[in-house]
Amino acid sequence: MKRFAALIDRLIYTRSRNSKLALIVDYLRHTPDPDRGWAIAALTESLDFPAVKAGTVRTLLATRVDEELFRLSRHFVGDTAETAALLWPDGPRIKADLSVSEAVDALATASRRDAPAIVASLLDRLDADGRYALLKLALGGMRVGVSARLAKQAFAQAFDVPVDDVEELWHAIPPPYAPLFAWGEGRAERPDLKDVAFFRPFMLAHPLEDATVDLADYAAEWKWDGIRVQIVHGGGQTRIYSRGGEEISSAFPELVAAFDQDAVIDGELLVRGEVQGGEAASFNALQQRLGRKNVSKKMLTDYPAFVRVYDLLAVDGNDLRTRPWTERRRQLEVFVPRLADSHFDLSQVIDATDFDDLAARRAGARDTAIEGVMLKRRDAPYVAGRRAGLWYKWKRDPLTADCVMMYAQRGNGRRASFYSDYTFGCWSDAGELLPVGKAYSGFTDEELKWLDKFVRDNTLNRFGPVREVEKSLVLEVAFDSIHASKRHKSGLAMRFPRIARIRRDKPAEEADRIATLLAMVT
Repeated sequence: MKRFAALIDRLIYTRSRNSKLALIVDYLRHTPDPDRGWAIAALTESLDFPAVKAGTVRTLLATRVDEELFRLSRHFVGDTAETAALLWPDGPRIKADLSVSEAVDALATASRRDAPAIVASLLDRLDADGRYALLKLALGGMRVGVSARLAKQAFAQAFDVPVDDVEELWHAIPPPYAPLFAWGEGRAERPDLKDVAFFRPFMLAHPLEDATVDLADYAAEWKWDGIRVQIVHGGGQTRIYSRGGEEISSAFPELVAAFDQDAVIDGELLVRGEVQGGEAASFNALQQRLGRKNVSKKMLTDYPAFVRVYDLLAVDGNDLRTRPWTERRRQLEVFVPRLADSHFDLSQVIDATDFDDLAARRAGARDTAIEGVMLKRRDAPYVAGRRAGLWYKWKRDPLTADCVMMYAQRGNGRRASFYSDYTFGCWSDAGELLPVGKAYSGFTDEELKWLDKFVRDNTLNRFGPVREVEKSLVLEVAFDSIHASKRHKSGLAMRFPRIARIRRDKPAEEADRIATLLAMVT
């Protein structure tokens, strides 16, 4: 655990991406199995210990530390694991160290009843740094600036293997990835995925900024506002993967049952509108289905899911990813009719005469589920990640509204000392300020310091970690779309809100009204 704790500590205080990469490469090369596999799974949020939650740690800490001291310390530090690691009293050392695999074995076999005793026994064997590493391992939420992509690149660099191969194998092999390390170190052949419904890394797009493209070279499709998914059938099973490679099959059992072809498709997961057989509903409707492990019959009826198919990656045992888009599209148009039209349809190519015509269509696109336009080079193969000049995303211009800051909360990680999460509202016809959204991005570090000072200088009330502030600061908020929502008092929910400008020049009473936002609802 000491080596893992040291890695976490150095990653936290290292901002350079290349430096983080070097730290992980060194760790993977010099740490034995299975510790390195469990560690990299923890860094990429691939571990889950159902019996150990933040509440378990809070309850446990109350047996060793004054509850009010923990509450005040947690409020100041902003992170449960860090607070508990610092406050937990040093105990007698049973062993010189605790391996990562020992910790994983203990946490994985814990039940809700014995989890507190098991966690306590592990904490007693460690110093403050080790306790922090253990609790982050158990609870997740590392926040050390390591994405799954960075971890895969580190693996590829550590063992001099193609990162695209690592991407494919990564999701097909569970932690602690012993066959992956054996292949990387040359001790075994590349794992055979022939009978596995494995994930293929998505092809991604660059934003189209201040440029035009020739539609003779590029095909245009609508960019739909759902979630990008890949559906794979292989080895007698069907799996649905999110863009990050997370399996989400259990949330969409009707799609799993409907996809029985030997193929791999890339598409947009959407929910149909209220009219039976209608077009796509807003992302707000799709959210009702996301993240669920069990889906009720009512949920299946009220929010029927379907996939708008973009691309065909493999079919009938043939990998099509090296073929040009035109060839994949031709085969896709033949393939989609093999699927149930109740659950799958084909993303249509926009028949624009030229780029100006396309721009005009994009400008007028305020359909509930349209997010913009995708431009795909006609001769491009399907390659993992973003490759310059192949795919572009041309999102529609964001909507904006002037809102008033109402509440603020501390951030996490390096923002734990700053009030960086802001709830804002607009005025009702009755003159009441109603919350319409929450944002924690869009501002610079200097603006964050200014906003943090404003919150501290203008606090009216405290509600645990939340501060209510004087309703005097106007924030110009940009968002992709806005939808009706029964979950919020204002009746509205913003999609991707972010702070566009701090309007110090504008009086709060001149901020936008709820009626203005209602007119933007699609």
